[in-house]
Amino acid sequence: MKKFKTILSFIFAISYSLHAVGSSAAETLSAQSMRAVQIHKFGGPEVLTIHELPIPSPGQGELLVQVHAAGINPVDTGVRSGRAAALAAAVLPYVPGFDVSGTVAAVGSGITSFKIGDEVFAMLDLRRGGGYAEFAIVKEDEAAIKPTNISFSEAASVPLVTLTAWQVLFEVGNLQAGQTVLIHAGAGGVGSVAVQLAKWRGANVIATASDYNHDFLRELGVDVPVDYRTQQFEDFASDIDLVLDTIGGDTQIRSMTTLKEGGKLVSIVGLTAEGRNPARNIEVTSILVRPEADQLVTIGELIEDGILNPILSYQFPLTEAPAAHKQSETRRTRGKIVLEMNSQD
Repeated sequence: MKKFKTILSFIFAISYSLHAVGSSAAETLSAQSMRAVQIHKFGGPEVLTIHELPIPSPGQGELLVQVHAAGINPVDTGVRSGRAAALAAAVLPYVPGFDVSGTVAAVGSGITSFKIGDEVFAMLDLRRGGGYAEFAIVKEDEAAIKPTNISFSEAASVPLVTLTAWQVLFEVGNLQAGQTVLIHAGAGGVGSVAVQLAKWRGANVIATASDYNHDFLRELGVDVPVDYRTQQFEDFASDIDLVLDTIGGDTQIRSMTTLKEGGKLVSIVGLTAEGRNPARNIEVTSILVRPEADQLVTIGELIEDGILNPILSYQFPLTEAPAAHKQSETRRTRGKIVLEMNSQD
């Protein structure tokens, strides 16, 4: 019995020591400052400015991550401009960014899945943001261990777009092997990973993109690439089981006509009036992506197995966030754009 109590005391001492180390690290860091991009007013890319801010301290169930890279998504430019400020509950001044990869620098109480020094990637809740900074608060259920075979920059390009594609295709769309999916903007951030996930599931894939990107789409596994500028996708797509709508508007309305009876269209940009009231027996809905650590773990495994490959086209230093947003707003980026914290400015 005495030996058992000694063992328990030893385990408790180790546990307390580890928590103390984490708390000490957080306290030390919180006394320092970090560089972060902030928005002090909504507007064009020029409103993204660099500021020195206190390093935050992790609370219960939270990690403090030293960010090595932060992904840029279209929702970021929407928040910055004010168009999507309500969606993200953005209160000025505001640090944008929802994709991060980096190293755990400190842990709050109750953390069981991560420790200081772990390399992680994560999607931050859309209502919080905070990714464009040298340190960010990440909740335990938003993060997963970074795949070992990709860089921090590649890892930062993954979470939001891949979770979006996963939730559209598999949660809502229930895509099955042998079915056919139409993916709009197949060369973009969401589209390029959706193509790979759909092929992994065994689906047939039709995807729209400019002719310039057709060889790229074929490399990803697209069965039928369609040039949205010179071709009508309806001429190539009929009896479709699932449409992933990344465009909205007229494209959404036309896509509804390609669906088979009982088919589904899932939009990530909201519904048109026609989409809210379809005239035939089809399902039309929209989703807002959410963080989901278990899905991110599976996504990381697919990356390590070589099944899913991040597509990263542009890397900018943190100080060039305005230039990164300008590139994002061209809507002509193949794959993703990231900000790197340790790039030479």
